Amino acid sequence: MKAVVCLASASPRRRALLEQIGVPHTLASADIDEARRKNESPVEYVQRMAQEKARTVWERQSSLPVLAADTTVVLDGTVYGKPRDRAHAIEMLSTLSGRTHQVLTAVALAISGGTQLRLSDSAVKFRSIPAEECASYWDTGEPRDKAGGYAIQGLGAVFIESVTGSYSGVMGLPLFETAELLRSAGLPCWCTIER
Repeated sequence: MKAVVCLASASPRRRALLEQIGVPHTLASADIDEARRKNESPVEYVQRMAQEKARTVWERQSSLPVLAADTTVVLDGTVYGKPRDRAHAIEMLSTLSGRTHQVLTAVALAISGGTQLRLSDSAVKFRSIPAEECASYWDTGEPRDKAGGYAIQGLGAVFIESVTGSYSGVMGLPLFETAELLRSAGLPCWCTIER
C-alpha cells in the first residue's frame, strides 16, 4: 500500500498506533532542539515541538503530508520530559507516585497549505510507588526514553490506577485527534485494513 503520510518520529509506539488505524506511512526523523523556552507554558511547549517537527521534515521533503507529535508529562506546572539518568528517573517516578498528573500530546500535520494542530490533554493517576520499585523499573530499561519516565503500554502500566482522557494520547499519538487532522486534509484512515 502506498504511503499517504510521512511520520516525523523515531518512536516505535507512534508507528504502531498509526498502523493500528490503517494509515500507510513512511518515516523520517526531525532532529530538532527540544529545549523548553523561558516562560513557555507546557501547552505552548508541546504544541511548538509538534509543529517544529512537522515543519522541519516538510521542508526537507514535501512529497507527502508530514505528521508529528510531542508528549510531555506535567505535575504542578513542572514539565517532566525524558529522564537524564537512573537517579533522575527515580526522582520523577517518586514525585508522580500517589498523585494525578497531566499528559499533554500535541499532534501536527504539515501540508502545502500550512500546519494544522490538535491537542490531547489526559489525566493519569498513579498508585504509591516505593523507591525500590522505581529503581527496579529503571533497571528494566523501559523508562529511558519516555516522557515522565514511564510507558503506559509497557511494564509501567502497573503504576496506573486510572486514566481520564486518551490512552493513545498518553502513549504518544492521540488517535482521535490524529484521525481528525488526517480527515480535514482529505487523508483516509483504514487504508491497510482488509475489507
